[in-house]
Formats: sequence, structure tokens, C-alpha cells
Amino acid sequence: MSGAPKGPPSWKLAPPHDTLTQGMVVSGFASLPTGRALFLQFCWDGVRQKGGGDWLAAVQAVAPITDADGKDERAASIALTWEGLRKMGLDKSTLASFDRPFQEGMFQEDRLRRLGDRREGKWLSPVIPGGPKWSGNTPVDNKGCGMADAHAFDDLDQVRETMVETPITVHALLMLYEKDEETAEAWCATVSDALKPHDVQVVYGLPLDLRPDPRGIAREHFGFADGVSQPAPYEPGTVIIKSGEDYPHDYWNGVPLGEVLMGHVNGHHEVALGPVVADSEAGRKAGLPAHPRGEGFLDLGLDGSYMVVRELKQDVAAFWNSMDAAAARINQRDPEHSGHITAEWIANRVIGRDLDGNLLCPNSKTGVLPVDKYDQPDNDFLFYDRDRLGHGCPLGSHVRRGNPRDGLAPKPSDKQTLLDAANNHRILRRGRKYGPDILEKRVDDGKDRGLLFICLNTDITRQFEFVQQTWMLNPNFAFLYDEVDPLLGPKGMLTIPEKPLRRIIEVDTFVQMAGGEYFFLPSMPAIRYLASL
Repeated sequence: MSGAPKGPPSWKLAPPHDTLTQGMVVSGFASLPTGRALFLQFCWDGVRQKGGGDWLAAVQAVAPITDADGKDERAASIALTWEGLRKMGLDKSTLASFDRPFQEGMFQEDRLRRLGDRREGKWLSPVIPGGPKWSGNTPVDNKGCGMADAHAFDDLDQVRETMVETPITVHALLMLYEKDEETAEAWCATVSDALKPHDVQVVYGLPLDLRPDPRGIAREHFGFADGVSQPAPYEPGTVIIKSGEDYPHDYWNGVPLGEVLMGHVNGHHEVALGPVVADSEAGRKAGLPAHPRGEGFLDLGLDGSYMVVRELKQDVAAFWNSMDAAAARINQRDPEHSGHITAEWIANRVIGRDLDGNLLCPNSKTGVLPVDKYDQPDNDFLFYDRDRLGHGCPLGSHVRRGNPRDGLAPKPSDKQTLLDAANNHRILRRGRKYGPDILEKRVDDGKDRGLLFICLNTDITRQFEFVQQTWMLNPNFAFLYDEVDPLLGPKGMLTIPEKPLRRIIEVDTFVQMAGGEYFFLPSMPAIRYLASL
């Protein structure tokens, strides 16, 4: 397909939002292959009464945060935890205006339970041994168990939370994107030196990598194409293509811009809520607009987002050795009908796509959905009519759980309703893999590698947490029983429909969470305001 167009039109933001939004929202800086994730800790005690934003001004001097108005030779992004904002001196009323999951942090007990990380005081198997290395270490606020909830509990002492702590505390995440390792390392050193006088320390770091092949496909460490399926934001007059025309509404993957950025209309036809700050000269000088529905307040959230970050360690050798063992067991038990079953055949069904990112599809000569007119994995598809029972892409596969599209419709008349419902839970992924590529994928070299999962959404509960709890880790998802996501969940079974009936394989845990937190990705005016604290 040498004559195929280079690719579909990409979306971008129209002025003035392009200069008000951080660049990673639109591009993820795909043209810059080398990255660094610098996890920062504010080392001062208590809350700064003045000068809490001086460190951010220092960062801007040596690593200016990049907006979304076009390509840059190098780029930077910044995001902050709730506790980081508190220590910087952001006032209590503003802190209280953030979404509850962000205020509580990812390591609040109920959130850890619904994310499949911890239960009854113990870390579960999809977490690294001994527990995660880093988090925001958000202090517990037991006001949630106060008098307003007295009717629900006989003894309030029984429901008081205990703080779940990690060895490393992260208050902000600075991400640097460069063209090569040498310049990235030098930039990191410059940033670290600039932060030291402000009592801010780089307490942890990860080398990030994004190197697409000639077709533009990037692969994670198991070898599969990554980032194939993304939501396509739209908003007339705001989301456009290069020519300046409105970005078209993608029937299969389109989501209102308010699913990604605060202050814009979301999938429920409401303006996505964000934090507010009392009107002040400093706020107006930073460029914060008046809040459209809050007299006396400025909009701190407009063109910002909530950023979910999870460090996911991958055991590549264990994954492929397990796939080998599963194929061998099937071949031994059913030699007459299993000649086609290999480790790659099983791995494809764990994921739901082949190594090149093509969706597994029944009634196809190749067994996968053909590439689109751009020679890319086709992402414009639905499940109900093509593969309702999962004979191609298994019902419990990672891909199908992550975005079931119309596949959960109980009857044909419900297909559109279920597709619309599924798109109301989409997340925009901006993660990258970390660590070196493995030389021999079946031989453990003892090196640390994985994916720094990053996603953007404006409603953490309805978007990221819903996907994780209700789709990924739901044991009764799509007519299944006692099965969870075979890639991210604990050890369990995966049903693969195949003639004459089905095959059921056991899948172990090959991806483990090593750290995580909820961050606020501020707009450019919000960054200026925070730097003025």
C-alpha cells in the first residue's frame, strides 16, 4: 500500500485554546522519542505561606512548559498532586473545589479496592511484592466519616481510615521530552540544579521511550502495538484539523472535548467541572478567566485535566514462557485439533489484537481485521454484528474489556445506546514505556521495564475508575463467570471460544503496579497562577 495517504487528519485545538492548554494533551510529543519522568517532592515542612510557587517559576526558566500550538524541538509537561498543591499554599476553598478522587488520592482505601490493588489491608498480586514504591501519600481526611454519615454506622470509630503510605512521596511530576538520550540527561541535570535552591528534590525518575516503526506503530515491551485505539475529541469551533475546519465527529470513537478538558461540554451535555479560585489581581494577571457560573471566582480548571499515572512493571520473559506452556498443554491434550495453536496465538487472544495491532476477527482469511486505507490497524469497527460471541476477539480479552463499544448490547436495538454509553467512559492515553528493550523475550535479564501508564480525563470516577473496576476487573463482564482482565488482573482463567466449543486457559500475573497517583494537569494560565503563590 505504498500509495496510501500518510495518515488520517490529526486533531488540534483552535486559538486561543491551543496556547492555553499543555501540549501533551493534543500530541503526547510523539515526534520526540526520548523522555524523562521526574517525580518531585517538596521537602519543606507544612504549608508555605509565601513563595510556594517559586520552584515552579524556576522550572519555567529552564524547562518552559509546552503549550499545544504546534511542534517544538523539545517539550515539557507538569502535573501536581492534591497534597503538592496544599503544600504550595493553595487556599482551602480552592482545594475543596477539586474532584473528590483527586482530593483523596489513588491510595485511599476504597479507591485501592476498586482498582484491584489492595483489599483487607493486604496488597494483591497485581502489585509488586512489598507494595508500591511511590504515591502522593495524601493525608487521610476522616471528615468523610463525620456526622453526615452517622446514620449509616453504629460506631464511627470502626470506619475511620488508616493512611496507606509508600516509601517515596511525590508532589509533582515533571516530564521532559527530547530527541536523544544525551540531551535528555543534560536537561535533567539542569532542572535538578534549578530546583535545589527551592527545597524541591527529584526523588525518583524513569527513562521514557517512544520509537514508532516506519508505519508509525509503537510497541510495548511484550511486543504488541500500543496506543492503537484512542478517543477522538470534538467540539465545533474548538477542535480542528490542520486546514482550520472542524474536526469531524468520529462515529466509532468520537467523544466531546469535555471528556478530556475541563470547562468544555462532556458526554452528558454538561460543562466538565474543574477547580475555582477566588477572584484576585494575581489570578487575573495570570490569565485566569472569570468563572462563567461562579460570581467572584476565577476558573482554575479551564483547559486543564486530571491525569492518572500508574507505573506498570512488565515481566516479559514470564509472559512468553507462560504462553509457551499454555500452547504446549493444549497441543498435548488435543493434538488432533490444535496444530494452529502457538504461544503467539494465545498471546493474541489475551490482548485481543495481533502483534501489529490488528483486531482479531472471525470469518476473515487472515483472522484479523484488514488495515485501513492509511495502512494502519483499523479502529473503525463495532463488535455486535461482527463478533458478538467473541469467536475472533474473546469477550474477556484486554482490548474488548478496555473498550467494549457496542458489544455489551443485549439486543440489536440497543447497539447505539451501548456504543454511546461506552464512549462516555473513554480515556485519552499519553503513556510511554520505560526501561530497556529485552534482547531475548523468553530470557529474564533482571532489568526493570514496563509502561508508565498516563491517561487524561475530567471525571476520574466515571472514566478511569469505571474502566478499571467495571470492565477490566469485573469477574462477570459480558456473560463471563469468575474471569478478570488477563493482562492487568490477578492470576485466573481466560475463555477462548473455538470450535467445537471453547478453550479455557490459565493466565498468571505479568503486569504489576509499582506506583501511582492522581494528578492535576493545569492549563498554562493556571501554571502561571500557581507559580505566583
